[in-house]
Amino acid sequence: MADQFRRKTPEEILLSISKMNRGRLKIILGAVSGSGKTYHLLMEGHNLKKRGIDVVIGTINTSNRPKNVEQMADLECVPPIVWTEKGTTKHDLDVEVILERNPEVVLVDGLAHRNRPGAPRPTRLDDVNYLLNRNISVITTVNIYELAGMKEIAEKLTGVDVPIDQCVPEDTLAMADEVKLLDVTPEAILKRLQEGDIEKKSNRDKLFRRDNLAVLRELALRFVAEGVNEDLEDYREKHGMVGASGATERVLVSVQYHWNGSILVRRGQQVAKRLGGDLLVVCFFPPTKKLTKEEATFKRSITKLVEKVGGEFEERPLYRDMDVADELVKYATENNVTRIVIGQSKRTRWEEIRYGSIVNKILRKTRNIDIFIVADRSERDGERVIPTKRKPMKTSNPYRRLSQEEMAKEIGKMKRGTLKVYVGAAPGVGKTYTMLREANELKKKGIDVVIGLLETHGRKETQEQVGDLEIIPRKKIPYKNVVLEEMDTEAIIERNPEVVLVDELAHTNVPGSKHAKRYQDVEEILNAGISVISTMNIQHLESLNDSVEQITGIRVRETVPDRILHMADEVELIDISPKALRQRMREGNIYAMEKVEQALNNFFKTGNLIALRELALREVADDVDERLEAWERKRTLRGPWRQQEVIFVCVNLRPDSERLIRRGFRIAYRLKAIWYVAYVKDHPLNDEERQQLEKLKVLTERLGGHFEMYEAPDRRRVFKALVAQMNAKSATQVIIGQSARTRWKEIVQGSVVERLLRAVRHMDVLVVADQQRDTQV
Repeated sequence: MADQFRRKTPEEILLSISKMNRGRLKIILGAVSGSGKTYHLLMEGHNLKKRGIDVVIGTINTSNRPKNVEQMADLECVPPIVWTEKGTTKHDLDVEVILERNPEVVLVDGLAHRNRPGAPRPTRLDDVNYLLNRNISVITTVNIYELAGMKEIAEKLTGVDVPIDQCVPEDTLAMADEVKLLDVTPEAILKRLQEGDIEKKSNRDKLFRRDNLAVLRELALRFVAEGVNEDLEDYREKHGMVGASGATERVLVSVQYHWNGSILVRRGQQVAKRLGGDLLVVCFFPPTKKLTKEEATFKRSITKLVEKVGGEFEERPLYRDMDVADELVKYATENNVTRIVIGQSKRTRWEEIRYGSIVNKILRKTRNIDIFIVADRSERDGERVIPTKRKPMKTSNPYRRLSQEEMAKEIGKMKRGTLKVYVGAAPGVGKTYTMLREANELKKKGIDVVIGLLETHGRKETQEQVGDLEIIPRKKIPYKNVVLEEMDTEAIIERNPEVVLVDELAHTNVPGSKHAKRYQDVEEILNAGISVISTMNIQHLESLNDSVEQITGIRVRETVPDRILHMADEVELIDISPKALRQRMREGNIYAMEKVEQALNNFFKTGNLIALRELALREVADDVDERLEAWERKRTLRGPWRQQEVIFVCVNLRPDSERLIRRGFRIAYRLKAIWYVAYVKDHPLNDEERQQLEKLKVLTERLGGHFEMYEAPDRRRVFKALVAQMNAKSATQVIIGQSARTRWKEIVQGSVVERLLRAVRHMDVLVVADQQRDTQV
């Protein structure tokens, strides 16, 4: 890379020097007051003090919360300037005293505070900047709705007015050296409210409705994810990495100024929203060609629609010697696109032989971009339609008596324990530490809580949090002349506590154990009426297996089915910046010192950690949205999905079929769709093929799909058998892998993709490209 050898300009040198003389700014972001920001701010202060850092409290809003008052005890406090407004006591930072005291770090609660009339600086943010410029570092707190850019969105979604003088500028988070999102579930907030740990104000009562708490939480998760995505793009650009990162979806719609342009944009927007991705729209148009009146009309309607749905539109020149497929792939690669949305080809079979298929051309030129071909329903439904079918809303009869099976199921739900899962982007983020801290708080409240399985990995801070919590001894299992230990599920059930802590949910048990996986032990414990608090990393989620491999180059072998996370009563993200996590690694707080360098140069590379953090943020945000929709809210951030979708995944015995199944699951789950995985047997299977087929069946069932096998007398009939089943199942979307045939074979034998597109024009078709890991230029 030439950039690393370039001499810095005098301006760049001055900027670097000024940064050396400026304090660091860390912002703890929460969804709402009461999420624990102040408590975590004070914890940060204690941790710094233990490490010999000179830290003081500038101002803290304890709201008479005992935990916060307790946390303040051993920290030096610079008395704030007290004043009143309309009978309310307020506190300003005493900046002059802080400067005279000159600590290394000052803790400042409530960044969105406005100072007293006549103060040297009008806002607390101005005070913070003043301190930073005098080389004093600041750790501070803010709520998502206190960011000016989020104020209007938050007010619209919650119906709660946020005073403009209680906001900070939109770019405040961008100036921070580190942003930590404090993710807390609505259930936890409501519990704190019920126990009197949160002081409600009359004008904010609406905020503390469960639906509003969920909306603000999702808003915070997605906002931080967007910031992390920008960091990831900067990192990848600096390191010459091309193509999609694998952490997020970016949908590109290719349109022409034609009647179906708006249909493609609408479909692209639906897909992008449900997958939590960005929407781009491009039109390649000859610059020398003059638009007809009709084309000009379609252009206006398309650009207006793209703006309305929050996408980005661009017109790119297409000269005579240019190939549309080449230009589309080039544009998609430049913009880190993961999925291209296009309309059905109008070319005949002979035209495709002569000129080639645009879809196949695109697939041959890229390995990380899927192609989504939108159904052509114009013949059946007329031209100007959105290519989706409305599903009639089901209404249940409140007077219908439950059957015996339904009654037993409902009683089982009542008896079942609750499950809470702490999720992290990587090992070492603090999941186990937080789980233990919560357990100690539960014990103080008189809850019978025990440790079923704990992995401290020799971390001193984690071990200290165990305190006097009861630990259930592990079960000893003989295996290959050694004795290994596993969680003793039977002993836990016999002990019958109210809550049990179970670390590392994705763990594979020793052969000979009752269950193959730890999550199965957890299910048994829950069914016994015992609640479980557990931990897992995002890379262990089954449906993200391919994305994680694309990001890190590592195939994670231990996975948890998505249904376990979906059935959890609470899912909470433990967020930490990649820089802070790598620092923890260097200090030996995650792995033994002899493993640190290897970890930092492999899984814990900065680029990997940024991408995994974004993946975790978006996954938890999607989970929040799914739960909102399950509560029948009609204003989730991704919008309600009321489409009657049936997904049909076509697999063979190639290794990439597992990826197709995982992709099918993620799409079906987001679209609330029934989904099938189909294999057509056209020859007797050998042992290896039977094993591979069984793996596909097990994976489908683990993810909640329906696996079906059909038979055909020979290979030529396979295609007809699949199409017949698609029509019989009323499939609306078909998922297939990229053809392995060469261009010559496609000419002689025909392309499977092209044959399918001609046979099922009334269905959407997603062609999943072969996957490669990021490359560097």
